[in-house]
Amino acid sequence: MYRIKELARQREVSFKVRKVSPVELSTYLRILRRNWIMVVAFTVLGLIGATVFTLSIKPTYTAQTKLFLATQSSGTVGDLQQGNAFIQARVQSYVEAAMTPAVLEPAAESLGQPVGELVGKVTASAGPNTVIISIVATDSSAVQAAAIAQAVGESLIEVIDELEKPTNGTGSSPVRLSVVTPASPPDAPSAPNNRLNIALGGAIGLVLGVGLALLRHRLDTKVRGEGDLQRITDAPILGGIAFDGDAAKKPLLTQAPPQGTRAESFRQLRTNLQFAHVSHGSKAVLVTSSLPGEGKSTTATNLAIALAQAGQSVVLVDADLRRSRVGDYLGLEKNAGLTTALLGEADLNDLLQHWGQDELYVLTAGPTPHNPSELLGTEAMKQLILRLEQDFDAVIINAPPLLPVTDAAVLAQHVGGVVLMVGSSRVKLPDVEKSLNSLDMVNADVLGVVLNFLPVKGPDAYAYSYYSYEATPPPRSKRGNKNASAGKKQQAPVPDPVQPAHHHAAK
Repeated sequence: MYRIKELARQREVSFKVRKVSPVELSTYLRILRRNWIMVVAFTVLGLIGATVFTLSIKPTYTAQTKLFLATQSSGTVGDLQQGNAFIQARVQSYVEAAMTPAVLEPAAESLGQPVGELVGKVTASAGPNTVIISIVATDSSAVQAAAIAQAVGESLIEVIDELEKPTNGTGSSPVRLSVVTPASPPDAPSAPNNRLNIALGGAIGLVLGVGLALLRHRLDTKVRGEGDLQRITDAPILGGIAFDGDAAKKPLLTQAPPQGTRAESFRQLRTNLQFAHVSHGSKAVLVTSSLPGEGKSTTATNLAIALAQAGQSVVLVDADLRRSRVGDYLGLEKNAGLTTALLGEADLNDLLQHWGQDELYVLTAGPTPHNPSELLGTEAMKQLILRLEQDFDAVIINAPPLLPVTDAAVLAQHVGGVVLMVGSSRVKLPDVEKSLNSLDMVNADVLGVVLNFLPVKGPDAYAYSYYSYEATPPPRSKRGNKNASAGKKQQAPVPDPVQPAHHHAAK
């Protein structure tokens, strides 16, 4: 027992000093998993858009001819070196000359095309430290592209030969251009590049989808999983309860399969709560939420059932005097309860109702008063909780939501710990933050947070594992036997849980 308390103290200290970690890679992965449909959709749209765009472009073909520039001299080595320096200095001039009307007009005339069309289809270039000139032509026809490149190359040879002749008209040109790579019709179009365009379209769609997913994450303030809570608080996660479509009709733990996920989640919550609460002197635990509809009443009820199944004597108090639900879930008398006890109209022992086959007693809400907050904040309520703590091993109090009314904040000052229910996709982070701040203002001890309505699968599912076992009746606690011998009424055979019997709880 000492070891358990020591571990609990260490655990409590670690929660106080732990800081909320910055966004990590796992956070981004969870965001992508949460929005994978949108990311995939934009990627597919990018692929489709790129495919349509590529197919709408008319294909073009590129042909090329290469010309070699050399000197006519065949003298000494010195002459060759001078000639090489000469043509190196001239090669860029010849490249520019290839795009002049003097070259293009004869080529266009031979092809039967206007010179204006030819200008946009031909380019000439030469690399550094080379004497090879490349003439490149593009056209929607492969044959025509080869013809244009060949015609421009032949025209350039003639023009350069004419320009480099001596001015006296006698002798030949000192340089000679010759075709080393004739132009030939290409087998495949040079544009569009189908694979590249489709890949770029998919990449753009993927980047856009990821960007929108991150933007949606920044703008979406709803709590969807444990990672979202870690952005605002370092409070421990006591458990997670998966969404169950049958829970609305069958809300109780006893109505779920004993080895099912829902039943095991409440057993795990019971274990974690006992560990988190082991170092506290008070036995009372308050269950509340930020807003209505987050499942606090069903969780408080099932937590009390789970504790009773573990052999403890438990009392469940419905302190939600505005919208009481516990009596409806358990099928108990609601006309007399907590309100009746606080107003002094009946003794507490006469108001406790036994439920089920274990030591579980329930104090329903009773009639709705006109001043719930003032009534719950009275000295009578404080003394009632102290009395229940003396008579039972655990006191579970179902409280109203924190934000609409102040009832829960008032009650939090009289209990040993508070459990905050958070409904996945039903409450926003600012609301949870306000609730935690309101509890902090009254110096309430927040034992932890319970996530409810979590998806069964996906990045926000609360995963845990457990061993299968044979369900056996829990042993009766020594305290229960002592109570029975101390004057508690001998109970008749326990009816079905939905048909509870009424008993005193005199200790």
